[in-house]
Amino acid sequence: MKGSLIVVGFFILGLLAGHSGTMPEWVLSSGLSFAALCALLLCVGMGIGLNPDMKSDIKSLSPRLALLPVATIAGSWLGAVVACALMNSGICTIFQPRNITDCLAVDSGFAYYSLSSIFITEYRGAELGTIALLANIIREMITLLLTPLLAKWFGPLAPISSGGATTMDTTLPIITQTVGQRYVALSIYHGFVTDFTVPFVVTMWCML
Repeated sequence: MKGSLIVVGFFILGLLAGHSGTMPEWVLSSGLSFAALCALLLCVGMGIGLNPDMKSDIKSLSPRLALLPVATIAGSWLGAVVACALMNSGICTIFQPRNITDCLAVDSGFAYYSLSSIFITEYRGAELGTIALLANIIREMITLLLTPLLAKWFGPLAPISSGGATTMDTTLPIITQTVGQRYVALSIYHGFVTDFTVPFVVTMWCML
């Protein structure tokens, strides 16, 4: 939760700085966001590579549970399709209609707000990138705040799917505390797989 609030704070600070018109020209034209994206991907790779237990954790999973990331991705996309249909139906008049690939690209961040929002901003513009940032932060916050309820209502796998790519780091403590230590390996594996897919599926939807 604290990390998400810090990210939102920096996002608001960036909005204010950009709106003020005081940013130097080199910041706006030098591809700084691409450099930040490369640095972020480097840190993600290092974080995964430095985990000595990843191989043994994956080997300990049953084949059925190993398919949980696939279910998470498919369920997320189904939710995006439903949300897109509602926005375009005219029922929810407060929402601007969006095409299906926009909704799927935003949803494919799987709560990895920093990486997905940069990709979407590069391909589809700042407006959709901002929507992706906020949507994926909200997904992480929902997991952090509602994990006990999700586990109670839908079972121990529900908060893991809800957490998406964050289940290997920020939401892991609350998930472990709620559903037990026996789901630690699954949470880490689930976060690793969904985390790894984000750059590929976000780019895929953005390019369609």
